[in-house]
Amino acid sequence: MPMWTVDNEINFFRKALELNSVEQLMIQLQRQYYAFAPKNINYSDRIVTPQSRNGLVGKATEKWCKEFFSDIAKEFGLYAVNGVVCPELGLSSSTAADLAFCTTDAISQPSENIKLIFEIKMGIINNYQYIENDFKFLGDYTTHKGVPSLLRSDSMLKAIGKSINLRVDSNAGKSIPIIILGNSPITDNYTQKVDFLCKSGVIQKFISVYPNPTSNSHVIKSPHMGFETYSSKFEIAKYIENILESQMSYFSSMMNNTDLGHIISIANRESSDELKGLKFLELINANHRI
Repeated sequence: MPMWTVDNEINFFRKALELNSVEQLMIQLQRQYYAFAPKNINYSDRIVTPQSRNGLVGKATEKWCKEFFSDIAKEFGLYAVNGVVCPELGLSSSTAADLAFCTTDAISQPSENIKLIFEIKMGIINNYQYIENDFKFLGDYTTHKGVPSLLRSDSMLKAIGKSINLRVDSNAGKSIPIIILGNSPITDNYTQKVDFLCKSGVIQKFISVYPNPTSNSHVIKSPHMGFETYSSKFEIAKYIENILESQMSYFSSMMNNTDLGHIISIANRESSDELKGLKFLELINANHRI
């Protein structure tokens, strides 16, 4: 299954049009229908993308991601599951994981069955015009006035907030890797933020699955690789292999230096580096005081 392309977006509109009107999918401007308002057309009215389209795009991109990642999950004896619910992690039916790698294919999962969580922030990136009963590609995201996928601040902040909730709701969520999936670049002003979030372990990586979103200058990867645009499915599979094979734990605490020193001293009494790490995490998570 290839990476994200223009064909995915055209196919979305074609399929959505089978059950929806053009007005529910596109904006009307000067008697023409567009996915987004083109930058080269002058108009005075405020143009709003149809809200009815958002839910359709969300379902379509979540389904696409499940199909894209299913064979990668199978390599590790896992299932790619949409809409995973786990009360222990604070994942309810209204806040379910968009996609997760699990040991079974059930929607409701205990935390120990969830090995990787994806938050999906994908959308229609390019601009299209509905003409002659079909959809014509007009230009990439730099040619229209929409702000899609990871270029949107609200999408980024929602993804970050949900990831933080997973980390702090229970100890069970501290060992599950979290990846944010998009199909656009990020803005320059988010490069430091994503790198910090990945260095601190809140999120493992922001990934774009659209290798060639524009020929214009854009962020392909952040300085410390917190965000990266992948060019092939093989590259993504290798990264996920490394993530799944790494035994990681998220920890976050704030205490005075004396208490922290005591914790380090106690952890250092263990006989191996792995046991020292586990003891340190145990004491940090319990905010242990000696």
